[in-house]
Amino acid sequence: MKNSEEKVVAVIMVGGPTKGTRFRPLSFNTPKPLFPLAGQPMVHHPISACKSIPNLAQIFLIGFHEEREFALYKTNLMVQQVVFITLKISLWKIIRYGGMGTLLVIKVSAEAASEFGELVSDLINCGVYIFTPEIFNVIEDIHTHYEDRANLHTLSSSEALWSATKTPAKDFVRLDQDILSPLAGKKQLYTYETMDFWEQIKTPAMSLKCSALYLAQFRHKSPNLLACGDGTKNPTVVGDVYIHPSAKVHTTAKIGPNVSISANVRVAAGVRLMSCIILDDAEIQENAFVMYAIVGWKSSLGKWSRVQGEGDYKTKLGITILGEAVTVEDEVVVVNSIVLPNKILNISVQEEIIL
Repeated sequence: MKNSEEKVVAVIMVGGPTKGTRFRPLSFNTPKPLFPLAGQPMVHHPISACKSIPNLAQIFLIGFHEEREFALYKTNLMVQQVVFITLKISLWKIIRYGGMGTLLVIKVSAEAASEFGELVSDLINCGVYIFTPEIFNVIEDIHTHYEDRANLHTLSSSEALWSATKTPAKDFVRLDQDILSPLAGKKQLYTYETMDFWEQIKTPAMSLKCSALYLAQFRHKSPNLLACGDGTKNPTVVGDVYIHPSAKVHTTAKIGPNVSISANVRVAAGVRLMSCIILDDAEIQENAFVMYAIVGWKSSLGKWSRVQGEGDYKTKLGITILGEAVTVEDEVVVVNSIVLPNKILNISVQEEIIL
């Protein structure tokens, strides 16, 4: 920064209930940004990263959610100032080389590059930016230009209808096409390549993968958040595991690796949990087995039941997802399936979507 005393404002885009429909059924009753990864709401991770930025003044969460949906999280948040506007993505320390902006990029393999459309290099945009305040002048100029151009044209009713259906509306500014590309052409935009992990969290399966990545990060940055145990006074813990303090886990249970257990969860004797997320108030009864799965809020798994997936994070049925208040009865096996809320499973299912 030019002045070490300049204040920094962070903006985190949090979408809205009409967005992120691929995250259902887990987003039916909980906003996607508040879904827990490694025991913390998704949005908590970028907020925590922002707290390390020097001279941080405010963090704005901008999206289409109702403020009341974030009220409890806002109350519990240990940040001096967080402003919610009712209308992703982790922010690491990025070195600014000058110009008007810097965007975070990451190198991807040739195989992964196909997922992001046509690329001119092996670097992709991570969606994290640092801009100087002058960026608001650029946005205003572009918006004014669109308004002036619109006022110069008088269209017939049929032409106006065709234009409205064939051309994008100009009452907003597009970041990539209208801002980033011109800035890059003027050598006012730079990139910073991150060596840390980066993933798109578009589906529940990817949230399970990212939870494991955050748990691994805790090992180096916040080891106090990880559970430990050898089966004597505490359950046996293998690898990176988060257990909420209010959860009750039997000492004969074996947990891990890559497991996150949320508040008020009850895990009975002989349970085995691997690569899974267990959400608030769920109950896992004796000798149940869970692997590559997300068990929804207030759900119950019966004795000797099995809830598991193959662990393919890129396919729709690569993991098993139980919505809120799902009951899996004793000895029932659920494999690579999605179960919507408030269902009772008394027979085994495989590769099914239970509506």
